Order: sequence, then C-alpha cells, then structure tokens
Amino acid sequence: MQWIETANEYLKNIKTYANTIDLYDVLEILIIAFLVYSILAWMKTTRSWRVLRGLVVIFLFVLVVDLMQMTTIMWMTRNVLGFAVTAVIVAMQPELRQALEQLGEKNFLPSFSNSSRKMEETFSEKTVGEIVKACVEMGKVKTGALIVVERKESLKDYERTGIEVDGVVTSQLLINIFEHNTPLHDGAVIVRGNRVTYATCYLPLSDNLGLSKELGTRHRAGVGVSEATDSMTLIVSEETGGISLAYEGELQRHLGAEELRDKMRQIMDLNGEEDAKGIHKRRGKNRAKGEKKDTE
Repeated sequence: MQWIETANEYLKNIKTYANTIDLYDVLEILIIAFLVYSILAWMKTTRSWRVLRGLVVIFLFVLVVDLMQMTTIMWMTRNVLGFAVTAVIVAMQPELRQALEQLGEKNFLPSFSNSSRKMEETFSEKTVGEIVKACVEMGKVKTGALIVVERKESLKDYERTGIEVDGVVTSQLLINIFEHNTPLHDGAVIVRGNRVTYATCYLPLSDNLGLSKELGTRHRAGVGVSEATDSMTLIVSEETGGISLAYEGELQRHLGAEELRDKMRQIMDLNGEEDAKGIHKRRGKNRAKGEKKDTE
C-alpha cells in the first residue's frame, strides 16, 4: 500500500540524517518539546482542551478516509480546511488572549516559598468540612449561596467579574459573605484550593430546557458554570434551604450533610487522602497496642 511505502521511505530518511545530527539540532528538539508540553499543559487548564480532543477525533477520521481513498471526502476536507483554521482561531479568542496575558505575567524564576505555599493551599478534607458546615448552617436559616470550586480548568474569566477576597475557607467566612444585606452576598464565591479567591462573581446561565421550572437564577447559574467548565458548584436555596450540587451539567438536589460530603470528596478525588489517614490511624492503634503489651 502507498502509506506503507511512504512510511518506509520516511524511516530510511531518518536513518540517513541520524548521523548528521549535532548539538544545535538536539537543542532545537528540546526547545520544540518544551513548547509543545507548555501548550498542552496550558490547554488542559482551559476549555480549549475539549476543542483539542474534538480536533484529534476529526484528524483520525480524515486519516481513515485517506487510507480508504475516499477522494470526494478528501476533496471537501482540503477545501474546508482553510476556513476551519480561521473558525478555530475565532472560537479560541478568549483563551488565546488569556494565554498572552499569562505569558506577560509569567515569573520564570519562581521562588521556593511560592511552591511550598501552593502545596499548603491544596483542596483538603478540612476545606470540605468547612464548606459542608457552611452550607448546612445557611440551609437552616434559608440563606441563599452559590459556591464554585475550581478543579483543573481555570475560572479566572469569572473572577474578573467579582471582588477579590483571598481568605482561607472557613464556614464563618462563607456565612458572613452570603449574609443578607452585606456588600458581597450577591453573586457567586469562587474557591481555589483552600482559599476563597473572589466573591460577587457573575456566572453564565444554563440553557438546559430539562431543568425544573421551579429553579431560579441561582441554580441555573450553578448548572451553567458546570457546563462551561469542569468546576463543582454548591447551591443553597433561599426559598427552601435545600442544598444542591452541580457538576458536568447535572444538578443533584436535596442533599444531606453526609451525602454532600461524600459527593464532594468523590469529585475532588480525596478518597486517597482519607485512606491514607485511615492507615495512619490503624498504625497508631497497633503501635499503642504493642506498647500496652510491652508494659504488661
């Protein structure tokens, strides 16, 4: 087949030029590899990762069509390709602008203190407990709340619509933010790691016609941001005091404290952390039993 012959010729060319590689060629390969890695790492934190996966599917489809020599489809693909590239650039305009802004703010010599601080500020069991406690307490007095927890995809576009808080997540802080007649109670709170980063943020509303008509703007905003990003959103109803969780465009309503805690831990992948704590506890108990036997 033609593609096998092409592959063989390509391998022969690689063997021919392998002996002519010098230090500058190796350096160029390393730079290209670093750039590709950086682009992929950035794309994974934005919605463009989904676009990339879609493009990979289209590429595989075109490859199969080419191998099967479907000339009509290949002719259509070649003619549409130029417009498709322009369409992708237009669709990715917000992400490209954000990437350029991040490049301008990039600190190429990060300090060790910053890295240690990031390790300390990861989402933890304590953060889960504080959020659950706040939701339960606000539900009892029917205080409306909208809490968005960032996962892998960045929520900086939504943070720009709010007011910076930058405080450690505690139940008291969340309750005070959403208290009636306070400056920050209207809008959403964004949580990154174990910190409340911004409050009064505006979120996109969901266009899902399958949502119940009795749901208000707060619930539709919670579902909307979960459709646009991989975030997890917690909603406390101001009318009923019920607690809901939105994730991947789906809304789970009327959650109790333990059920909410379990779902948050599952989504944020904290099962390993609890297992590790359980191992330490068991080791501690076994050690204590051993010491007790020695004293006897």
